[in-house]
Amino acid sequence: MSASVVVLDYGSGNVRSAVRALEHVGAEVTLTSEPEAALGADGLLVPGVGNFHACMAGLVAVDGPRLIDARLAGGRPVLGVCVGMQVMFEGSSEPSERPVAGVGEWPGIVSRLAAPVVPHMGWSTVEAPAGTVLFAGIAHERFYFVHSYAAHAWDLPTGDGPFASVEPQVTWACHGERFVAAVENGPLRHAVPPGEVRRGRTHAPRELGQGPLRGRRGCRPARPARWPATWTTTTGEPS
Repeated sequence: MSASVVVLDYGSGNVRSAVRALEHVGAEVTLTSEPEAALGADGLLVPGVGNFHACMAGLVAVDGPRLIDARLAGGRPVLGVCVGMQVMFEGSSEPSERPVAGVGEWPGIVSRLAAPVVPHMGWSTVEAPAGTVLFAGIAHERFYFVHSYAAHAWDLPTGDGPFASVEPQVTWACHGERFVAAVENGPLRHAVPPGEVRRGRTHAPRELGQGPLRGRRGCRPARPARWPATWTTTTGEPS
């Protein structure tokens, strides 16, 4: 029986591509913002494109933060992609006339990349942790990024004792500086690149099992800027 997945429809994100990718790997997909469906599905995908604060305003309008929190409280999977990942942090320094706080599942602020070339547009390798599920079997591939903002640190402590939560697995990438590319935090899993397309193959996020993997380490300096200062990204983020 296919897993049921709701792609949360709140007016942001390349939702049709998300639906097709999930259908490609065998999921039964519904595009909706209906609370009962979002809470009852096997999985919830939170997309996101553009300005952090605009995405959060859209999420709030469909009661998204409560739906996400309720699913996580019950241990039910949530996957965020692109800005759908960034909104899980406490906030963003991205300019906005109407700033909106993030969902706040993780501590930290999303801020502009400190690199000569912004936005970050292109194929990059990732540094995935051993035992990753999101990148199992594909950690050696290159992933396409289009973004100007990212989380630059991971500050969620792991408690001690027999009832402590499992330490989150953080995948890193680099553009001028290291940034958080993906997080696997129990039922909460998020990634910056919206899937990976290479040599004609499409990989939607999926669980393929676990095993130790090696990611490429180190960070090369970004290339000198070649684009005008007014360049804007396809995600609508200001440059």
